[in-house]
Amino acid sequence: MLLAFFFGIFGVHRFYMGYSAIGAAMLGLTIIGVLTSCLGIGILFLIAAGIWAFIDFILICCNGVRMADGMPLR
Repeated sequence: MLLAFFFGIFGVHRFYMGYSAIGAAMLGLTIIGVLTSCLGIGILFLIAAGIWAFIDFILICCNGVRMADGMPLR
């Protein structure tokens, strides 16, 4: 839960849970957002990554996500 709260926009919590493809997508969205923020479109990418991270944080708090191997989060 702490990883999702502090580093959620980077997808660190998804890497930790074993979902490396989803973590890479979140990280890629953030990197593209930072690199293109001077063009204005990057702000939309960063907002999308932030919303995605917030939803993941809520799901983790409500125990709606499991580890990649099926084990519940503790």
